[in-house]
Amino acid sequence: MTHTPANKTVLISGASVAGPALALQLHRHGFTPTVVESAPELRTGGYKVDIRGTAVEVCRRLGILDEIRAASTDMSGGSYVDAKGRTVGQMPAEIFGGRAEQDDEIMRGDLARILYERTREDVEYLFGDSIAALHDDGDGVDVTFESGARRRFDLVVGADGMHSNTRRLVFGDERRFRRYLGAYISIFTGPNRLGLTRWETYHARPDKLVSVYSTAGEQAHTAKNCFVFAAPGELSYDHRDPDAQKRLLADAFAGDDWEIPRLIADAAGADDFYFDAIALIEMDRWSSGRVVLLGDAAHCASPASGQGTGLALTGAYVLAGELAAAHGDHRTAFAEYERVMRPGVELNQRFAAGFAKEMTVSSRWKIALRMLMVRTLPRTPWKNLIAKKIRDDIQRAAHAVPLKEYETAPVSPATACVPR
Repeated sequence: MTHTPANKTVLISGASVAGPALALQLHRHGFTPTVVESAPELRTGGYKVDIRGTAVEVCRRLGILDEIRAASTDMSGGSYVDAKGRTVGQMPAEIFGGRAEQDDEIMRGDLARILYERTREDVEYLFGDSIAALHDDGDGVDVTFESGARRRFDLVVGADGMHSNTRRLVFGDERRFRRYLGAYISIFTGPNRLGLTRWETYHARPDKLVSVYSTAGEQAHTAKNCFVFAAPGELSYDHRDPDAQKRLLADAFAGDDWEIPRLIADAAGADDFYFDAIALIEMDRWSSGRVVLLGDAAHCASPASGQGTGLALTGAYVLAGELAAAHGDHRTAFAEYERVMRPGVELNQRFAAGFAKEMTVSSRWKIALRMLMVRTLPRTPWKNLIAKKIRDDIQRAAHAVPLKEYETAPVSPATACVPR
């Protein structure tokens, strides 16, 4: 029997991954989603993200797995180099990434594009706008947008990242929920100075790690530059000011050799520059009244987990499914969504907190020891056992959220949303 859900109109803040994935499933369940995004158009930049474990099955159920396979980074391996650019050791991609057979990897921008193209005909998108104020009166949510427009929705979902504006408006200052893990990360596109093809090159320095990679979908003359550096305390800067962030990055790597000066210089002209703290978002609850948080807005696990995208996709699938199963009863659905997701989220956050300490090492002798391991691992008789241990730890985190089957409702033209 098909039920018409209550609370049909849902405003989703954020058009990266979690938001469009939620919109896709909500529409299939008979809801009417609207997505608001502060950027003037779809953000197509970003870094490579893993699709592992439960997220693989979620993508299959979303109907986008074949497109992800077609857009795979198809990395073949990676290597460490010393300050003179000499290869110290190298490993195949499956060991570097700790992947199982069905796992894949895709550029964040490609995934966002796939989800947007799947939803653009059925979902209303409001680009170049954001939520300025929310008023939940118990029967609905009155929303005032930065543009001055005012509308009323049954439910509001914050899928707007670690620095969530929705979370700030409803739950308070981000500093109450952010746990800094001791390092910063920056990623941007630059010239392919190392001539890489489906390959990643790493260079480690005390308290710092640099990697450069070029994927199967990368243009031959471009590559992604990634910088990680430890900092004992959080830095003071505006996360919306890329020029200030570029100065912080340059200061952190000032005086370093190898290709670092040229790579840092490439940040100046990068239009996809990303810089942020490696941090967790930890909250006692993810919903308040008719407002609920999703993905990094609710429970950022940081890049150190390798699971932020997987948790966003899985959370979107679960939240939409629970709303459908509860026939739109948001109290029941939000509680069940959190019950299903929270144990897996917390496991991944513990994994991230441990791995964040391993992303950079503090001394030259520790770097030398790591390079020795990288150089000798491919030739050791126990290499398969070590690779299995790495893979098992990652896969345990990647399968931490159990999946239910949710029945989707047939969507008729009368219930479909009109794109704007």
